[in-house]
Amino acid sequence: MSKTLPLLDRLKKVRSGSAPAVTDGAQRGLMAYVAAQSDVGRATKELADGTAATGVGRVALSGLSPRGLACSNGCAFCCILSGDDGGTITESEAVALHRALSPLSGQPDGRAWHPDACPSLDPETRSCRAYDARPMICRAYVSTDVEACKAVSEGQAANGPGTLGPYHTYLAAIGLSRAALKGVKRVSTYALSKVAAAAVDGASLEDTLAAGRHAPSELEAELKRSKRDLSRS
Repeated sequence: MSKTLPLLDRLKKVRSGSAPAVTDGAQRGLMAYVAAQSDVGRATKELADGTAATGVGRVALSGLSPRGLACSNGCAFCCILSGDDGGTITESEAVALHRALSPLSGQPDGRAWHPDACPSLDPETRSCRAYDARPMICRAYVSTDVEACKAVSEGQAANGPGTLGPYHTYLAAIGLSRAALKGVKRVSTYALSKVAAAAVDGASLEDTLAAGRHAPSELEAELKRSKRDLSRS
């Protein structure tokens, strides 16, 4: 009998707060991920740190081939981040981002190009210096119109840029992971811009995670935004 059955039973019973169809897909993905694990401790850890949710999102993303995209290296309007958050990421993504960016401590970063730019950017080339470690929010955000991206970066509404469906599946998977592990292990999310800034400013991993950690209500709010966006599409 699989040692992960208790986790599978928990995952069967919970909901995420996202749209039902998206939740169902995320649930199937997480259950397949957990069922493939032979160690319940590892399965629990990877649900808690977002490794499982990120895996589910990336698998869904790998099956897409959007056409007509205007995205290219150095076109970084989408990397001008609104507010002081920049997007929701998991702990495993935050750790990977810190690992990629901490060696660049003390060097000019994207904020030298634009004050609200992601610190992951090279300010001269505007290319991402943490490309292989970029989180789902970056992987899933695409556009068919560069001028529309520029307009959005300036606070204007425009058609062209948007988030692909797998990002919503990933968010739902985080929500399901948190619900399934309630009372067992904390499932935290983090602010992309705060994690990247702390990493390039030379903060330790521990301090970076502390600086970027969301309040629990932020995931709930993000899931509501996701559900609303899906209802409009």
